[in-house]
Amino acid sequence: MPNIRSAKKRVRSNARKADVNTLVKSSMRTAIKNCEKAVSTGNKEEASNKLNIALQRVDKACTSGLVHKNKAARLKSRLTKAVNAMER
Repeated sequence: MPNIRSAKKRVRSNARKADVNTLVKSSMRTAIKNCEKAVSTGNKEEASNKLNIALQRVDKACTSGLVHKNKAARLKSRLTKAVNAMER
């Protein structure tokens, strides 16, 4: 445990940031799974709604630095391809 006041504050703020980062990344993963599940069931309308949510969550994780921009682009591309393939 740190003795210096600024170091104590840094420990507290790092813990808060870690909690927020965990929440954002977890919600991104959940949104991706929900979108993939909707695609597998074959419901086009639900899949497109879940896609919009997943794209927002991936963008948020990317802008906050939790996911690399290339990984974010790859995830968004794969999900979009899957949903578009349903509509044919």
